[in-house]
Amino acid sequence: MTSGGTTRLRLPRGRAADAALAAAVFVVSATGTLRAFVGEPGESWAVTVLGCVLITVACAALYLRRRHPVAVGTLVFAATGAYYLTSVYDGPLMIALMVALYTAAAAGRLQAAVALAALTLIGVGAGTLAGNHEINGIALFMLAGWLVAVVALGWVAHSRHAYVREARERAAGQERLRIARELHDVVGHHMSLINVQASAALHRIGRDPAQAEEALGAIKESSREALRELRATLGVLRQADEDVPVAPPPGLARLEELVRAAEQAGLRVRTRTTGDAGPLPVEVDLAAYRIVQESLTNVARHARARTVTVRLDRGPDAVTVEVADDGDGPAHGAPGSGITGMRERARALGGELTAGPRPGGGFAVRARLPHRGEAVPRS
Repeated sequence: MTSGGTTRLRLPRGRAADAALAAAVFVVSATGTLRAFVGEPGESWAVTVLGCVLITVACAALYLRRRHPVAVGTLVFAATGAYYLTSVYDGPLMIALMVALYTAAAAGRLQAAVALAALTLIGVGAGTLAGNHEINGIALFMLAGWLVAVVALGWVAHSRHAYVREARERAAGQERLRIARELHDVVGHHMSLINVQASAALHRIGRDPAQAEEALGAIKESSREALRELRATLGVLRQADEDVPVAPPPGLARLEELVRAAEQAGLRVRTRTTGDAGPLPVEVDLAAYRIVQESLTNVARHARARTVTVRLDRGPDAVTVEVADDGDGPAHGAPGSGITGMRERARALGGELTAGPRPGGGFAVRARLPHRGEAVPRS
């Protein structure tokens, strides 16, 4: 492959790699039989042909090593054993068996790989005891080391692949949970406001058309904002050639939008901010925004409140968020996906969140979100 005046060698992959490996092992292993065609042959032609067939079978089986590791390992073991028992030319066919053992261990079939390695060592040892003077004790010991090393390397490769696969699955699961949490917050908040405004419009349309028109305008604004946030939330699933949303990402800088939406739903919202007003890390900024958003949603849906107070304390190492109302409705802090999602957001950042009735009436949500004071610029 040529690019920018340089040539890059691209190694084969998949079945092409298996075919290339089988061919390479065949070429190396076949060199052991070349002595049969040079000078005086040391065995009959029938035995030589049988040796060539066994070499071909053992090496060709490596092409299927990934799909059938144990079967290929067993076949290569049998063909290799038969070759060394019948041929006087002890070629390097043992390489094919080493590849098969490594593949079986790398595929997670450790017991099969260990069994085949043990049978190989036992067979070679039995041959040495039977009078094979070409293999002595030192060679047998070195063979045992090679077999152990090959199986161990295969198992290490299997463990590494399993760890990478598990890490990817865990990351994918966390990303799905994050997207689900974002969707819940976005859809739940805006749909709740739309429901409240639609109910108000239905009650006022005959008696006060002006207020009904105002409620319908709020519905339009909430639905437009919901669509905008949905596009931003689903941006992780967007194809590379699609347009990127240009709306600013959710954060405390857009707190006034939440306040206006809650006021359009009939709530009186008071905000109090103390501490440093500098930029926050993206994940902390988003979590604080979503906690306020979900809390205001719960108040609008369940609390029958008139006033809500949102307090933000932006310390040097943590942000404290508190949303308290004076409602007398049902316990909207009962365990559910909303409170659970807010608590998970806080815990993911190493913080904590509490939610429950206030001593003087109403309900309060309080979260502490720690950070290191190092803001990451938003893209």
